[in-house]
Amino acid sequence: MPWSAVMLGLGVGLYFALPVEPGAGAYAAAAAVLALGPGLALRRRETLGPLGLAVALVALGLLVAGARTQGVAGPVLGFSYYGAIEGRVVAIDRSASDAPRLTLDRVRLEDMDPARTPLRVRIALHGDQTGPPPAPGTVVMLTGHLAPPSGPAEPGGFDFQRHAWFLSLGAVGYTRAPVMLLEERAPGAAALFHLRLRLSAAIQGRIPGQPGAFAAAVLTGDRSALEAGPTEAMRAANIAHLLAISGLHMGLLTGFVYAALRALLALIPPLALRYPIRKWAAAVALAAGAFYLALSGGNVATERAFIQVAVMFAAVLLDRRAITLRSVAIAAILVLLHRPETLMSPGFQMSFAATAALVGAFGALRGATWMQGWPKPAKGAFALVVSSAVAGAATAPFAAAHFNQVAVYGLIANLLTVPVMGSVIIPGAVLAALLWPLGLSGPVWRVMEWGLAWILGVAERVAAWPGAVEGVPTPPGWMLGAVSLAALVVLLWQGRARWLGVVPLVGALLFWPAEGRPLVLVADSGGLVGLRDDGPRALSRARGDSFVAGIWLENDGDRVTPAEAAARPGWAPAGQGVRAEIGGWTIWHGAGRRALPEAAAACATHDLVILSEPAPDAALARAAADLRARLDAPGPVTLPRGGGCLVLDAPLLARTGALAITPRGDALLVTTARGAQGLRPWSPPSRP
Repeated sequence: MPWSAVMLGLGVGLYFALPVEPGAGAYAAAAAVLALGPGLALRRRETLGPLGLAVALVALGLLVAGARTQGVAGPVLGFSYYGAIEGRVVAIDRSASDAPRLTLDRVRLEDMDPARTPLRVRIALHGDQTGPPPAPGTVVMLTGHLAPPSGPAEPGGFDFQRHAWFLSLGAVGYTRAPVMLLEERAPGAAALFHLRLRLSAAIQGRIPGQPGAFAAAVLTGDRSALEAGPTEAMRAANIAHLLAISGLHMGLLTGFVYAALRALLALIPPLALRYPIRKWAAAVALAAGAFYLALSGGNVATERAFIQVAVMFAAVLLDRRAITLRSVAIAAILVLLHRPETLMSPGFQMSFAATAALVGAFGALRGATWMQGWPKPAKGAFALVVSSAVAGAATAPFAAAHFNQVAVYGLIANLLTVPVMGSVIIPGAVLAALLWPLGLSGPVWRVMEWGLAWILGVAERVAAWPGAVEGVPTPPGWMLGAVSLAALVVLLWQGRARWLGVVPLVGALLFWPAEGRPLVLVADSGGLVGLRDDGPRALSRARGDSFVAGIWLENDGDRVTPAEAAARPGWAPAGQGVRAEIGGWTIWHGAGRRALPEAAAACATHDLVILSEPAPDAALARAAADLRARLDAPGPVTLPRGGGCLVLDAPLLARTGALAITPRGDALLVTTARGAQGLRPWSPPSRP
């Protein structure tokens, strides 16, 4: 069973790694393999059977991922839009700039054909917004800017277009105008969403300040009141998982309900002796988990956590061992069949890595004779240290690859906060819910406030320690897969041969290379260029494209601001632009219209000219168009020196997306973001 989950995941991963969307023939072949594989497994059970089943599961993963892609398909805005926007509020959260943000469905755009209108749009609310954000289920109208979801900030980087595709987000944007209410929430519409916000407001009314906002986020999933400062501190201390409603919270809640109810029923001898109170408690705990899932909005992380605990309690109901690698595998299979795209998310990878590692570690410790004489408090403390260390080690490669940082003191912060979450916050929330109707919940809220303030205080203190966070460069795309497969061999393989997996695992972790980062990066707007030669990356401008600049520096593992990176040596003023030299190639970058009159002269003296506007004269435009045609080829493109300068202008970059350039002697190796994405439904062709 554990290897079945791995094979299914390989099929899903294969689908997302393909450079082009599979056609009807490829799906027919996969369906044939799926049909024939189980037959081979039954006929040749002890010889070719495992191979037949493995190949069939890989085919199933590919088919499921393809079906999911088509099932969530919706129109994507093909241009920048400004005008009236109407829709129903289905989600409220905060943007990266800490602005309130609305997600709308049933969208209407001015003079837009409904067949071309996105199914959902997401709009950040800037400017002077009077009053609180609109309530869920209400219909609103506003005047704002919309644009298609942006592509990766660099080739091979995080693909927001793919992420938005599976959220059915066809456009994102912002408004500075007040939001107008068109229709009140219909009776019964978005009832759970409305209940969540009402509970969030009630919790914050009883626990003031950021502890109350933290409590609302943990108990209802509403993070709208949580400020950016505490959130960043928790990330730096490696306890941000306490904020997301995921496996820890779902496990603590359902585990507390199960243990408390079972203990209560055990106090009633007629019930304890005649009825399966263990199964009763499991059923009630499962129902509590389902309500928690629905209340929190049913996001992917919470859904995944519920499936994991549901498998565990189903095992209890069926008189099977609840916590085994088999149950972890069943949960992974169910998640992948339901939402195969989550395989590519850090949440899925870190959650199942931590769970599988913990089950394996404590399975190895089961029956250990050297702990038999220990007192219970010592065993509990040892289990806490082991669980924090194992989970931290299992998730560290994924956190480093996705978030480009390692929290140096994360183990200390987790040891100081996780017990408080498990023994104070979650049990207190259950007790407060039971006592609330009786008006007796006040003291419980006070105790919870102390616990929440403690966690926030630990995060702030640990994050302020010198060297609390170390930057880590993004590894090559294959490395995380290699680490995962090597760890799975160690964990799942039977016999001594499993330890062979340690060799590639240690090798991959030791050679996590900074050298794999591109030497030259060009933003898709043409407004920013970053280069790194022997030292850290230097940016061509201190302002403009700050979001892209932040991603580049983060992926380099470089924890400086864009302004600091722009002050580094590497670029020199050159008229209205700047120039640099790397690998024997000279680069001139002109941002804005004021640099256009100097473009032709720059082309005469430089090898590469980069513009944020269309090329200003016919010769440069023709050179850019020729280059654009060459860069349309899939995969990296080699551009030899000679024949005049190479011109990268705005129309070219709009088609190719961001560029990664590596000088190699008398040629440049160029990789485009669109080429790295491939021809997939979420990576549409060039837009105006």
